[in-house]
Amino acid sequence: MDFNGGTNGPTQEQMDKFKKLGSRFGVIFGILLFVFILGTIGIKWFTDYIWMDSLDFGTVFTTIFTTKILLGVAGFILFTAITYVTLFWIKRSYTTHFDPHQLPALFQQKKAINWIITGIALFIGIIGSLTVQGLGWEPALKLMNHVSFGETDPFFNMDISFYMFLLPFLNFIVNLLLSLAVFVLIAEVLAYSVFHMYRMSRSAQTHLGVTVLIVGILIALTHLLEPFETLLTNHVNLFQESVVHGLSFTDRLVNIPASYILAAFAIIAAIWVIVALRKGKLQAILTPVVIYFALIILGQGASVVVQNFVVSPNEYNREAPYLQHNLDFTRAAYDLENMEEKEHPGNTESLDEDLLERNALTINNVRINDARPLLDIYNQLQTFRTYYQFNDIDIDRYEIDGEYQQVFIGARELNTVDLPEQAQTWVNQNLRYTHGYGVAMSQVNDVTSQGQPEYLVRNLPPQGELDITRPQIYFGEEDYDSVIVDTEVDEFDYPAGEENVTNRYEEEAGIPLSGLNRLLFAMDEGSFRILVSGQITGDSKLLQTRNIMDRVNRIAPFFEYDEDPYVFVRDDGSLAWMLDAYLIEEGYPYAESYEGRNNYIKNPVKVVVDAYTGEVDFYITDPDEPLVQTYQNMFPELFTEEIPDDVRSHFRYPERLFKVEAEMFGTYHMTNLELFYNREDYWQFPTERYYSDDIEMNPYYMTMKLPEYDEEEFILMMPYTPRNRQNMIAWIGVRNDGEHYGEKIVYRFPKQENVYGPQQIENRINQDPVISQELNLWSQGGSSVIRGNLLAVPIEDTILYVEPIYIESSNETSLPEVKQVILAYGDYIVMEATFDDALDELMRMVDSGVAPEQLPEADGDDPETGDGDVPGETEDGTEGSDDAEGEAGTEAPILNADETLQELSDRFNAYQDALAEGNWQEAAEIMTEIENMLE
Repeated sequence: MDFNGGTNGPTQEQMDKFKKLGSRFGVIFGILLFVFILGTIGIKWFTDYIWMDSLDFGTVFTTIFTTKILLGVAGFILFTAITYVTLFWIKRSYTTHFDPHQLPALFQQKKAINWIITGIALFIGIIGSLTVQGLGWEPALKLMNHVSFGETDPFFNMDISFYMFLLPFLNFIVNLLLSLAVFVLIAEVLAYSVFHMYRMSRSAQTHLGVTVLIVGILIALTHLLEPFETLLTNHVNLFQESVVHGLSFTDRLVNIPASYILAAFAIIAAIWVIVALRKGKLQAILTPVVIYFALIILGQGASVVVQNFVVSPNEYNREAPYLQHNLDFTRAAYDLENMEEKEHPGNTESLDEDLLERNALTINNVRINDARPLLDIYNQLQTFRTYYQFNDIDIDRYEIDGEYQQVFIGARELNTVDLPEQAQTWVNQNLRYTHGYGVAMSQVNDVTSQGQPEYLVRNLPPQGELDITRPQIYFGEEDYDSVIVDTEVDEFDYPAGEENVTNRYEEEAGIPLSGLNRLLFAMDEGSFRILVSGQITGDSKLLQTRNIMDRVNRIAPFFEYDEDPYVFVRDDGSLAWMLDAYLIEEGYPYAESYEGRNNYIKNPVKVVVDAYTGEVDFYITDPDEPLVQTYQNMFPELFTEEIPDDVRSHFRYPERLFKVEAEMFGTYHMTNLELFYNREDYWQFPTERYYSDDIEMNPYYMTMKLPEYDEEEFILMMPYTPRNRQNMIAWIGVRNDGEHYGEKIVYRFPKQENVYGPQQIENRINQDPVISQELNLWSQGGSSVIRGNLLAVPIEDTILYVEPIYIESSNETSLPEVKQVILAYGDYIVMEATFDDALDELMRMVDSGVAPEQLPEADGDDPETGDGDVPGETEDGTEGSDDAEGEAGTEAPILNADETLQELSDRFNAYQDALAEGNWQEAAEIMTEIENMLE
């Protein structure tokens, strides 16, 4: 056998053929990959346009798409050209400086190296295109369509629109170009460091010099923009903040001049480096860089020195004019100037039958249910099948039988994840189980004898006080997949006993799956079955993006949407969803930020999504707001200004916006500059007891009559307490109904009077011997006691407090039930089984003149004096007499209460153990002992 050779191996000719074949295969594969990527992107664009156009928002898509394409092309050309010129210049510098035999063989293959340079340039160009169009389309559109605010800052005299629209765009352009220039400079430094080319090659020196000059100019531009940024922050250096939000004394004296000095030196440094490069002196190149950073450190140091030794010792006088700008512009940014402020007497002696009669509608709408426990109840009692689910319970108001009534409402949505495993087929999930069904609605102020909600609308199909003509919910809060309607399969509507009622879709909404659409959306959905299923006909329609949050974000991604959409019933009996759309910016000069750098938030748009058709309407509620006018110029066909009455009647001022404004007003209600500087009259949100924790109180909706008005209306309100105190100092509310929507009003209580705050009422509930004993007994008897939201209810010139008490047993299927209602008025506290009983008992005590128990404040504040003295105790700590309590004839606290409660708990546990073991006689004996102890 010949091991030294032979003719079995491939010949050179065959090798050449393999190479050509491999080269052709590579080209074909590359072309196919390019076509696949381009086709995938193209299909996505095309289907997005079809979807948007089906909702009559095609122009919104084309406006954004066109802007992105133009910016993408510009970014691609810019990044590609700069990268190509840079690499070509580097290649030319190498080929002119070195002899051919000194360079790698690749440099001799001009075609190959040109392809490599072109490929790298195209790759960088794609990255630049994606960056420019992805980040720049919205700032560019806002800049081209912006509306003036009509108000200028007091230092640079620039309109606020400059800070909102022009400054962000300038920062974007400068930072983008600077990033590219620095990237190019780093590449050049690495390339020309080989054999110290920067010292010997005139071409390399020229190339580096041009790039350094561009970097210097761009750095100078960033410093020239910095003075405008001082109006948007309270940072005076890396280590310190000013009391002023916006331009401060230190900014004007140090930081702004330092920025101009650094801008000038950046140009000087660039020229210095160019000259040093020409001379080939490395040390001379580093000198301007070192000086530049030294100037930055010097500027920071000067800022620290001025802030510490010039401003701090005399801060108020130094910062007074800037504080005034901070105060004025923050009040303007958060619309605090339009707050109507009034005095409220906080009377604790005016509650009588006549007052209750005059405010009967307010009393009848006092909320004694809470949305959070109620959600569990709805999900257990009103779902009927495992695949139904209530995601949220919301508060709204309706005219029911001619009476203005506040209600809880929730949508019964479909969740196919909870279908039985054998039912989770493609047909069921995409064609049959397509929608939820109906709503449940209950009164806020009434419960059944079992402590469950009193329903106004319930069951399947919906029955009750409102006529719901179209209960199907195709679009909602669930994480819905796409479904197809008008197929050969009847849709499941709702269960009726042992049978299921079916339904056919009756609207033209959706994307028709006929012709090319069927192929395109089969590819878009990644579902081959859409293309081949015999159940889908030419009349079938695809309902896509059915989660309402995803839906509105897909249409208008430039808004930020409230996380709590709510369902409502329109006059024609159909269901729709309401969402609040926010416009949020960080460019309002001198305004304090509420979150991060954001210091401007408005809710000028309400979005309504039809639960059946998915039709979306963007209603403008504040047409004078400059930001929404800007977006109107950008997308004129997106918005609707004519608002139907049955939509306007369900407008709710959003809690998120109200909380931001109320929190800001807690500080910026102080218009006296010295008071504002010292924060002497700072207001904060109170705390309350919820479940078993003390939490910050949230704003809450109420139906009530404002003191100077004749009719009840829907109000969102929040009490205030002073800093580190628990008494109520004021309350703020915003109106929601009709033409008064958005009007904010603040009622201040007299500072010389003590008005109990929510936490003080909670503490008094805890210290009431009768109430605390009953609550402890329930909690130790195997049940959970849930403290509901405490509501402060303003009624004319007085305040009534209401808190529901829920009891929930420990087993898994238990429901929280409203078992008691606590009312507090002045020094009176009562707890009864129902609100009416509690109110009757409270009125009996008030009318009879029975003096309430005098309990010490849990936070150490005397309700009258506000100091820490405890009634019935002398200054030296010895107990004094308490004649008032003795004369009142009120019941004394139980002696050894803790020991008694523990013993009761132990006996009850023994009783349960006896029952579990079947010892009936022993259990009966233990129960007799418990009854005797309670007697």
